[in-house]
Amino acid sequence: MNDVARAAGVSLKTVSRVVNGETTVAPDLAARVHAAVDSLNYRPHIGASMLRRNDRRTRTIGVLLEDVGNPFSAALHRAIEDESRPRGVQVLTASVDEDPQRERDLAAAFTERHADGLIIAPSGPDQSYLRSFPDIPVVLVDRPGTGFAADTVLATNVSGSRDAVRHLVSHGHRRIAYLGDHDRVATARERHRGYLAALGAAGLVPHAARRLRHPSYAESATLALFDRGAPPTALFTSQNLITIGAVRALRRLGLQRRVALVGFDDFLLADLLDPAVTVVAQDPARMGRTAARALFDRIYGAEGAAREMPPREFWIPTRLIPRGSGEIPA
Repeated sequence: MNDVARAAGVSLKTVSRVVNGETTVAPDLAARVHAAVDSLNYRPHIGASMLRRNDRRTRTIGVLLEDVGNPFSAALHRAIEDESRPRGVQVLTASVDEDPQRERDLAAAFTERHADGLIIAPSGPDQSYLRSFPDIPVVLVDRPGTGFAADTVLATNVSGSRDAVRHLVSHGHRRIAYLGDHDRVATARERHRGYLAALGAAGLVPHAARRLRHPSYAESATLALFDRGAPPTALFTSQNLITIGAVRALRRLGLQRRVALVGFDDFLLADLLDPAVTVVAQDPARMGRTAARALFDRIYGAEGAAREMPPREFWIPTRLIPRGSGEIPA
């Protein structure tokens, strides 16, 4: 840091302020510091920096998502980054892959690296392990936790699924099959519950294929539905990867214009297929922004008061987007 100060012709204190993301430094001085940092390939030592600061913060947060390669998780991650960057906070992200042990291990690893807070999409059935980290704020996103109270950001999964099934019923469908994720996933259980509630209200009999984790499984399950008597006239698919598998199967069978389909979760190019896919869309960007803001409330709350607030729930509404596949009549 002394070398940077000499190269930039500024004080050590000015370098420290710029490196730590403070915005009180004059733009021309900050530009000189950044130029010196780049020319010297300077990298700050996070541990030493944390010890020097009175707040003992590292200006990093850990984010644990199901799969950062999934478009939903990617949109969540980007929104969290967009909220973090103006605060000078770096985001460390990892995929949990629906593995409870991996979730626990990653949470411990980020905590050991002194992350200032965690945002977690829970995968395991029990988050009580988070009690072992009492000094780190946690926000849960997309799914509720069990055994640990924290701010939680959720989509309206049950009502969104009811809307999807009611939409199909309104177009005359009486045999509506459900293709869903694994039972251990909280959102899958909620979406199945909404499906059952809508069918029950309409006096219809459910038919479900569950524990489908990948498009190939969903494709096989969809093909099996039509290899028997009295096949469904409509499908409700509970997440984007399952929808993709169902679309592939319907196209293989030549039924994409005869069997209605509504999927939960939007996905890239869904509106460009023929027919375009009707979806119940979540708002992962809003969920990510809400989760990040809730976490920063806890981290930067005045004199620790925010950390003492009771856990909060933030509900992000879903919306039905009719595009064609869900409007095919029975």
